[in-house]
Amino acid sequence: MPTPTVRRGFAFGLLAALLFGASTPFAKRLLDNASPQLLAGLLYAGAFLALVAAAPLRRHSPEARLRTADLPRLAGLTAAGGVLAPVLLLIGLQRVTGTTASLLLNLEGPLTLLLGIVVFREHLSRRPALGAAVVFAGALVLTVDPHLGANDAIGALCITGACALWAVDNNLTQSLTTRDPFAIVRVKAGAAALINLLVATMLGDARPAFTVIVAALALGAMSYGVSIVLDAYALRILGAAREAAVFATAPFAGLPRSPCALGSVRRSRPCRRNRHGDRRRAHARRAPRPRARTHADGA
Repeated sequence: MPTPTVRRGFAFGLLAALLFGASTPFAKRLLDNASPQLLAGLLYAGAFLALVAAAPLRRHSPEARLRTADLPRLAGLTAAGGVLAPVLLLIGLQRVTGTTASLLLNLEGPLTLLLGIVVFREHLSRRPALGAAVVFAGALVLTVDPHLGANDAIGALCITGACALWAVDNNLTQSLTTRDPFAIVRVKAGAAALINLLVATMLGDARPAFTVIVAALALGAMSYGVSIVLDAYALRILGAAREAAVFATAPFAGLPRSPCALGSVRRSRPCRRNRHGDRRRAHARRAPRPRARTHADGA
């Protein structure tokens, strides 16, 4: 029977997964108006601003502060999870269908498990190990699908690379969770936002409309700021291996919206029907055809 603390860890992990998974369709829509590098910077800028706004509420927090010795791991998780991974994810989202993207994101869990066991020596029971094997097999089927074009294969590899980098991020974050999770995520989000926005400026990426910027900041505040803080608490309580099993639910939060918001190419009907158009077509099918006029009718 899990303790209240463990149940709280599962709740944190599940909510973090839902917030992140739900962001995928909306990020895909924003990519129509912003480059992957610029959008990654805006998402993390939104996360950073949200955490800065919450700082006064935690002025007297008993959490341990970050130390100089933590800088190498902070730099590693920022580079892997804050700079490289989101850009690869957004590049991949430009190239694959919504359903494929959501399913490929399942790889983050098994890769986190594998890295936690091999490198960080975490213990894993049989059931999570079996679940990880199933996810690996499903992702492999997606990446070797003969119907995928060249762009889809590149997109799948980009999303797989993003999952591998987030696996590194998760394990490095878990090793720092004796420190204040808010401080860890605030440093990561601020550095990631600054680096991505500077790179986008150097590349000459066009600035999107004001409404797109606001939407990206709002999405980042919830799906990258709040979500990553909750995930850091889940990592502290559960460890990287068990947290990965919980976070594997994240892609399924985006699946219901994928056919509409991500524009899957193999769908049998439009996302929204024109009710008036359907009614007119149905009426046309029911209306009898006019009978041809004959000589007898004239008489």
